[in-house]
Amino acid sequence: VRDYPFMPKERHPRNYSNYRKFTIFQKDGFIDRYSGDRLIFPGVLKVLSDLYPQEFPYHKNGKMTLGHMAYWQIMPTVDHIHPYASGGCNDDDNLVTTSMLHNGMKSGFTLEELGWELHPRGDLERWDGLTRWFFDQVSRNRSLLNDNYVNIWYKVLLRSGHY
Repeated sequence: VRDYPFMPKERHPRNYSNYRKFTIFQKDGFIDRYSGDRLIFPGVLKVLSDLYPQEFPYHKNGKMTLGHMAYWQIMPTVDHIHPYASGGCNDDDNLVTTSMLHNGMKSGFTLEELGWELHPRGDLERWDGLTRWFFDQVSRNRSLLNDNYVNIWYKVLLRSGHY
């Protein structure tokens, strides 16, 4: 017990909206900061699932056996560089874009513990995660807004003022 003392960490509430997630995705240029891979705006994947439900299934809880693996591999999410479990804060400079897969692999470890480094941010002029494509598709086919998930991400783009 002396070699592994328990030291409780101060916890900051994790409460970030889809809009805040989008600002982090944009800040990082839709690049997985742990792998350097390009990621795709979440609404794009859901539109594909709506159009091709058999070939590209969606599962609302991300269950790997029922949903397409692309949701884990190329959909962005937000992670804490300094792990939340170790007292990491929710400030923007501690939040990065990564895939669900890398987020799960990193878990509560630090980059140093894993031997990982942050990859550079992407350039939105060169890669926008297909955000423009999503906005154009939904704008032309308003029935896609009947899907609540698509509707939420469409509203995020409208709120951003870029579209």
